[in-house]
Amino acid sequence: MKFIKILISTIYLALFFIVAAHAAGKPSPEVGTGTLTGVVTDKADSTTLPGVTVTIPDLHKATATDPKGRYTFKNLPKGVYLVSFSYVGYANFTQKIDLTNTTVFNVRLSASTIEEAEVVVTGVSRATELKRDPVPMVAVGKNYIDQHSASGNVIDEIANLPGISAVTTGPNISKPFIHGLGYNRVVTAVDGIRQEGQQWGDEHGIEVDQNAVDRVEIIKGPASLTFGSDAIGGVVNLISAPPVAEGKILGSVQELYGTNNGLFNESFKLQGNSNGLVWGTVISDKMAKDYQDPHDGRVYATNFNEKDGRVMIGLNKSWGYSYLNASAFDDLQAIPDGSRDPANRAFTKQITDSDTFRPDVSQHDLNTYSLPVLHQHVQLYRIYDVSNFILGSGNLMVNLGYQYSHRREYTHPQDPDVPGLNLQLTTWTYDFKYDFNIAKTWETTLGVNGQYQNNTLGYSTDFPIPEYHQFDIGPFFVVKKSFGKLDLSGGARYDTRSFTGKAAYIDTVKQYFPTLYTGANPTSAANVVQQFPALSKTFSGVSGSFGAAYNFSDQFLLKGNIARGFRAPSIAELSANGPDPGSQIYHVGNPNFKPEFSVQEDLGAFLTLPNVSASVELFDNHIQNYIFQEQILDANGDPERVDASGAQDPNGQYSKFTYVQSKARIDGGEIGLDVHPVSWLHFENSATLTYGTNLGTGGKVPDSLKYLPFIPPLHTHSELRGTFAKGLGKSFKNLYAFVGFDHFSAQDRFFSAYGTETYTAGYNLLSAGIGGNIVNAKGNKVLELFIEGTNLGNVSYQSNMSRLKYFDNPTVPAGVQPGIFNMGRNISFKVVVPFDLSPKEKAI
Repeated sequence: MKFIKILISTIYLALFFIVAAHAAGKPSPEVGTGTLTGVVTDKADSTTLPGVTVTIPDLHKATATDPKGRYTFKNLPKGVYLVSFSYVGYANFTQKIDLTNTTVFNVRLSASTIEEAEVVVTGVSRATELKRDPVPMVAVGKNYIDQHSASGNVIDEIANLPGISAVTTGPNISKPFIHGLGYNRVVTAVDGIRQEGQQWGDEHGIEVDQNAVDRVEIIKGPASLTFGSDAIGGVVNLISAPPVAEGKILGSVQELYGTNNGLFNESFKLQGNSNGLVWGTVISDKMAKDYQDPHDGRVYATNFNEKDGRVMIGLNKSWGYSYLNASAFDDLQAIPDGSRDPANRAFTKQITDSDTFRPDVSQHDLNTYSLPVLHQHVQLYRIYDVSNFILGSGNLMVNLGYQYSHRREYTHPQDPDVPGLNLQLTTWTYDFKYDFNIAKTWETTLGVNGQYQNNTLGYSTDFPIPEYHQFDIGPFFVVKKSFGKLDLSGGARYDTRSFTGKAAYIDTVKQYFPTLYTGANPTSAANVVQQFPALSKTFSGVSGSFGAAYNFSDQFLLKGNIARGFRAPSIAELSANGPDPGSQIYHVGNPNFKPEFSVQEDLGAFLTLPNVSASVELFDNHIQNYIFQEQILDANGDPERVDASGAQDPNGQYSKFTYVQSKARIDGGEIGLDVHPVSWLHFENSATLTYGTNLGTGGKVPDSLKYLPFIPPLHTHSELRGTFAKGLGKSFKNLYAFVGFDHFSAQDRFFSAYGTETYTAGYNLLSAGIGGNIVNAKGNKVLELFIEGTNLGNVSYQSNMSRLKYFDNPTVPAGVQPGIFNMGRNISFKVVVPFDLSPKEKAI
């Protein structure tokens, strides 16, 4: 531990001296009281537009136009910065503005439902227009999130985007997948700080309050060099709301209700900005009963109760900004297992540890918000600081984070206070980057980042992974250059990850409750067996990316990128040897694994015309040493069932899975076509296709092994949307309504070996939404309303990306479709009441 602290301090000091040396002799920007003001109007009729969001992403500054369309920024540094203007129903507008010479900048926005000039901050050294970044990305803002509020978590809210999907375990547990890759191959970040919470596990979701997310940016593939190992599949960056305008104190109260599972999602938000001293808080409370579908009725043990809190305080001055954040995530989540009464197919529940008899679940237990005895308790506490200092002729970005993840699964019905699983993971993350220009035109970033982890096992009875220490470090550089219409970007990174695992022994004296042996002589003590041997592993590898974007005109552009990714095996893949109660899997790892390396090529073409926009994006990803799970069969060729010790038991609670390595190829693409016959009408269509092929390790691959697990099927989405920014009359503004249709083809390309996956039938889903704002006589919002319906046809279906598809008795009656079906019809009603506590401006 002392060594790690010294190493991190040394890295920090070394980078500081590099920066200081670079800054020496360079003129610093003037840090006086620069301002930028202007008026935003409608290009067609020159009327002023109130409520337009104006942001300077690199300075972390944001404001909104007043009722007269005016905006103002104060205390700005000199230099060239990207400024973005966005408003519902209008095309986004971005412009690089030299704040050294410009103090007034007026903008005319054009009515349009086409999202042009989208600005992203993830994986780039500076805020960049999406169309000028070669890296394949997609981004959605607050409007999209609000209008898809029927989703029970933030990952489900984005899972319908082209190239994005999610592995789910009910309505509150979702893991992001990008182009068929997920778990430890996709980094989920919060404000650029990578999240660490045992993401190799199936049975818990992303520990983030969906109400605290203002924007989501997604990198599709390994092209990001700023996140290191585990980003081989991509990055999902969950971004908090920007600060409010100076002198403002703004807040809101939210209530959401979902009809299917009685979901209540309540949230309180408050933000302030006083002369650059910014602060904010978000407090949320979310609970639901068991969800229901037309095939199963209510699905036992899918209810949950989640509480979240977040506070932020920071400074935003002409020298840069520094934001200190703290958050708490606390989720009580039931653990479904899908067990049924063989006679009537009613759900049953475990009531004893010996589990010799299970009664049917009562209607009361299916309709309660109270959690059953068997449940999990997932907590994640986070403290992090995001800073950007204007230093010399560049910017020094310092992001530091601390996280404590605590996961407990209570699996003993007769001893409800004894956890079956008790994992405690502490993570410190560090990220230092210096961004500057070489010869004024080469945007350059030098950086180093990584993390230190310590995982401990609390008092429990199941031990899937050992106690371990992990240390990551990765220096990198990224260079970007624009040649008129051509933008080039490239860089490289070298990662090192070291594991030190602690040997562990189990005391098996108590029949149902084995415990960790803590004595001095584990090898000679009676009734003591080894669970984990000591582990010492180091993995390293080079990753890199090079790409180009060419804007032939404002209407047409091409993008291409080639990237090499690196991922070290996770601790579970290396050393797992135990049950995970929530996933019903007994995991078996392999300490001899090699790291994964991938090479992915991306090519995209984008056309934007006044009434039509279209896109085609293709990718081809080759992965060496691809790690995946396959089920183990018993001597009869059936899936092996085991008890908590790993011993074979035909009626055992767990299916036994091991990890294997192979060569793999994942390829596919997305097609989009949006038609706008009139400015307010939007007909959006997209199709996503992903193929995952197991190339084996030599020789012909058997048919049952030739496809990879958890690959989504062909998915098409069509949506007819009407957007009325000016609304109806003086009281109703920003109105919208949409009808959506999703088609998921049958998935007949599945990993069938050892019964790991089965065929999934195709299905069609209908959705719709309507909403808008009610404003007062001054044009200020007094209420926001969002109504969304999903699966309006109440279709009985199973998604191949749902783990509940495989939750059932080991054998089911002939003619019965096994597994649990996805959620039926759900209609959500979301009401947001904003309020303004800002001090009144003094009359001049």
